[in-house]
Amino acid sequence: MSHQTHHPHAPQAPTGMPPQQAARNGLGIAALTLGIIGILSGLIPLLFWLAGILGVLALIFGLVGLGRAKRGQATNRGVALTGTILGVLALLASVAGLVITVTAVDQAVKEVNKALEGSEAKPKDGGAATKEYQGGATAVYGTGLNVTVSKPAAFTPDEFAIGHAKGNKSYKVTVRLENKGTKDVAGDLVTVEARAGKDGKTAERIYDDKSGAGFSGTVTAGKTATADFAFDVPAGAKTLDVEVRPGFDHKATHWQLTL
Repeated sequence: MSHQTHHPHAPQAPTGMPPQQAARNGLGIAALTLGIIGILSGLIPLLFWLAGILGVLALIFGLVGLGRAKRGQATNRGVALTGTILGVLALLASVAGLVITVTAVDQAVKEVNKALEGSEAKPKDGGAATKEYQGGATAVYGTGLNVTVSKPAAFTPDEFAIGHAKGNKSYKVTVRLENKGTKDVAGDLVTVEARAGKDGKTAERIYDDKSGAGFSGTVTAGKTATADFAFDVPAGAKTLDVEVRPGFDHKATHWQLTL
């Protein structure tokens, strides 16, 4: 006699009820992740633009994630809310980074312009800056560098001199650099040029064994350097305009000398 074994049937969902959907938590997680990265990017001023982009995305994803949680489509409302808040903070960090970057660039441009313009010299007596100094006068720069150009003296080049033309006259001036500042002055960068007469014709430098070598090395703080410069001047010239520029960080200064 055979016996039949009856197996219990698996329970079935009530008729008419839809299957349960999986929670859609992706946007909340994405908002949190992007918000964190956005905040970290905002701490670096040059990455303010990245913080702004990530902040916007985190804010959008977070708001959508909150909407899903409200409708019961997501279960991570707290994560979405945190991502939204971090998105707002990332946007604020982006704005702060932009302000810091713009301010830093503006300050750097001002410093570069200031360096290119150079320090301006004033008379030793503390008066206002002047366009021209007389022979023997001292020009004082804001850096503490004092420059003095002597009165011109007649000069006789030797037979091997370079820069002297027959029929012209030669004059020598002594340029003195006294560094009363705190920074060294590069002697190699000091330029000395001259123009003669009312027409401002370029006076050629004369090079011989007595003059023309100019400055070299470094004039350290508290030290003084002196060099002689000779110029070839047309016979009829009555004045000699000597221009001294002590490097790129100092403006050129002129001495109007009577011959």
